[in-house]
Amino acid sequence: MSTFTENFCADLHCHSTVSDGVFAPDVLALRAKDAGVDLWSLTDHDELSGQALAIETARDIGLRYLTGVEISVTWANQTVHIVGLGIDPKNDTLIEGLRQTRAGRADRAKRIGERLAALGMPGAFEGALTFAGNPELISRTHFARFLVQAGYFSQVQAVFDRLLKDDGPAHEPMQWASLESALGWIDAAGGVSVIAHPGRYKYTETQFGAFFDSFKDFGGRAIEVITGSHSVPQFQEYAQVARHYGFQASCGSDFHSPHESRIQLGSLPPLPSDLKPVWKDLV
Repeated sequence: MSTFTENFCADLHCHSTVSDGVFAPDVLALRAKDAGVDLWSLTDHDELSGQALAIETARDIGLRYLTGVEISVTWANQTVHIVGLGIDPKNDTLIEGLRQTRAGRADRAKRIGERLAALGMPGAFEGALTFAGNPELISRTHFARFLVQAGYFSQVQAVFDRLLKDDGPAHEPMQWASLESALGWIDAAGGVSVIAHPGRYKYTETQFGAFFDSFKDFGGRAIEVITGSHSVPQFQEYAQVARHYGFQASCGSDFHSPHESRIQLGSLPPLPSDLKPVWKDLV
């Protein structure tokens, strides 16, 4: 078991060009190290192909590393994200589950392009592809970057707010993995399941209670408390959720780009001292 100091800095949620980030895995590792991160994890959406380079680079520069992935899940007709930490990136069950989850992204992207064309923004599908390092993982973020580049909007977040949010005019719903399946894949790969940025989900109090109960029943063990997607009051809110359910606590910037992310790598405040960090059992 490793010893962690009071000022230990963990950043266990970020994205590379393998999914919808703007930096390659090795560049992210160097940025994390330069930012003072002590323990880092690359958690690309539904994809593991960046893990080998992340592991190798972290080892070469003396940065402690946890393997990771962020899985897209549909629960109660909304998309939620589950991070898997400490997973075996060569596990066949996880690899096949992620392959199934990625299926259908291209068709969905074409439908988003059609919606945008009908709204007076033609060529968005082809434009979004130029931003996608992995065409299998073309996402709303890639569309947003194209629309900013094309001059329709000034900021990526504005595209989501106006067009691509879940009830936006250009949104196309997607049926992702079930919660039980995603947690099963992570467990099969020897990892720990973490609810990513719960403050982003638009559930009622009753729905949240059912979600947390189901997550725990299926073997989920941790929740992101400190994350770039949360406000300061939400840090306190989800710390209390962790205490109530007995969840371990995780933290991550959810970094994608220096210009798009609310928090830069390594810039998060520490977890509340009374919560058990998820990494205590993994490093």
